[in-house]
Amino acid sequence: MTSETLPLVAVIGRPNVGKSMLFNRLTRSKAAVVDDQPGVTRDRKALETEWTGHRFVLVDTGGLVPSEVEGISGMVRAQAESAIREADAIILVVDRSTGPLGLDRDVASVVRRSERPVLLAVNKVDSGDQELDIHAFHELGLGEPMPVSALHGRGTGDLLDRLVELIPEVEAPERPDALRLALVGRPNVGKSSLVNRIVGQDVVIVDSEPGTTRDAIDTEFEYDGLHYILVDTAGLRKRARIDRGVEFYSAMRSFRSIERADVAILVIDATEGVVGQDAKIASLAEEAGRGLVIAFNKWDLIEKDNTTAASAERHVREALPFARHAPVVLVSAKTGQRVRRILDTAKDVHDAASLRLPTAEVNAFIERAVAHRPPPGGRRGGILYATQTGVRPPTFIVFVKDPDAITESYRRYLANQLREQYGFVGCPIRVAIRRRRGRGGGS
Repeated sequence: MTSETLPLVAVIGRPNVGKSMLFNRLTRSKAAVVDDQPGVTRDRKALETEWTGHRFVLVDTGGLVPSEVEGISGMVRAQAESAIREADAIILVVDRSTGPLGLDRDVASVVRRSERPVLLAVNKVDSGDQELDIHAFHELGLGEPMPVSALHGRGTGDLLDRLVELIPEVEAPERPDALRLALVGRPNVGKSSLVNRIVGQDVVIVDSEPGTTRDAIDTEFEYDGLHYILVDTAGLRKRARIDRGVEFYSAMRSFRSIERADVAILVIDATEGVVGQDAKIASLAEEAGRGLVIAFNKWDLIEKDNTTAASAERHVREALPFARHAPVVLVSAKTGQRVRRILDTAKDVHDAASLRLPTAEVNAFIERAVAHRPPPGGRRGGILYATQTGVRPPTFIVFVKDPDAITESYRRYLANQLREQYGFVGCPIRVAIRRRRGRGGGS
């Protein structure tokens, strides 16, 4: 760790001991999916937090089973061991209700070999009379066990007090605002593969089994002198097919990731083309006012001639008419073809969404637009003046004498003219019609 990075603390343990619930408790968040089913957490999830002025990054990991080397379990093990190697300190979580098991001993052995500072957190100590049970965990050879209850918060303050004594105190670097990109789409279209290819390393688990990603996973990195956060989200299926449970909450996190993003990257499987669920996901970005880039993935699998690219873009425009402004990037996570162009395009979209026009320029534009095509009934609507009131998305208010005289189609005409004149590539435009303010300040 350098002086420019925050300390990293890994939460480690066998499956189903309550790591994610403890992670949520310690970070005062609901960032990690929690469920009684073992193996819910698969990817590493990192969140910056603080305690008594000490700032650090806490990393939630999947259940560690040292003997697993194949399939999803093997990849979860590799992710957890990677977190251990990168950590400045470790919280090993065990379950009071079961006592020390063979898997706990195996995980403890892995932690001891890492030679990292470690705190042994005995979870599910929900009352004082249960504290006697923690002494059985001395056999793990990791120092004094600490009783905690992730469910009730019991003992977590003491755990954090001990933790900040183990980690170095550093000042967080001054960073420019990061550009947050949420990769969204149906299951198994290649979102996680794209994240790994863009970043240049395996930061999230990739598997052919749909639904591998369950949390929204943040990955920070630098590109071309700019700071980015890539958010890999769970695949969004039709709501009717989402069970209430892990997948339901994963979907909710994906929806929130769109709302928190600067730009949504809609990943579409080029071998299948745009389907109804893709349109629904694109509409979520539109409704949230977020920039949108369409990444046509698996382009390496498409047979091509000199018209293929144009045909693909035309297909997207026809299937997503409300998102005609969104740029299309033809990419392959497998080969790396044009994947970094996603970042360049997303920056262009963000810059467009951040454009603010002077009021004089907006009013000059309105005059030209009205002269080219007056409102229905001539100037009956009495368009007076306009101003831009916001960015990301660009938002304009047009003040008129009679709002009822301005039809919805004319409002769309003004929005389309704004886009044609000023670009606003990849971002929705909001145009509101308001009655002229009276002298009393009414609207």
